[in-house]
Amino acid sequence: MDIQTFFQLNYGVYITSTLDGQRPVGCVTNSIMQITAEPATFAVSVSHDNYTHGCIERTGRFAFSILGENTEPALIGTFGFHSSRDTDKFRNVPVKTAAGLPVIASACGYVICRLIGALDAPTHTIFLGEAEEAEILNGSQTPMTYSYYHRVIKGKAPKNAPTWQDER
Repeated sequence: MDIQTFFQLNYGVYITSTLDGQRPVGCVTNSIMQITAEPATFAVSVSHDNYTHGCIERTGRFAFSILGENTEPALIGTFGFHSSRDTDKFRNVPVKTAAGLPVIASACGYVICRLIGALDAPTHTIFLGEAEEAEILNGSQTPMTYSYYHRVIKGKAPKNAPTWQDER
């Protein structure tokens, strides 16, 4: 099987966030899609190993910030290669609070969702959320695709990513 075929799929690059009590937590996600228009429903895939996973289950809410091509690679590195379990990922990041959840202020836009279901897969959970709020923040930015992240930024996928490949 030629797994390079999988990289032909069109993904975005997002930061999915929620709260651990009052503390903001989040992780990079690339598997987000709109499921329905009415009501606007989205699916996000989060690794069982990500600290954010359990926080989404506990709060019953999540947000995702749509990252643009001009996003600093360090932001993706912080949210993709560190755990909220022991790192305050939001410490030096400009944040906007939307419907009580943290979103990245420099993002193209964001969506706030109320958890309405979940599908458990072997390594990830696909959370289903009904949109409660959405806003374009920086409409002149081009949203980053996962292909752009790999081809232009030369980014890597963390081990918890659905697209991670062992580079041995």
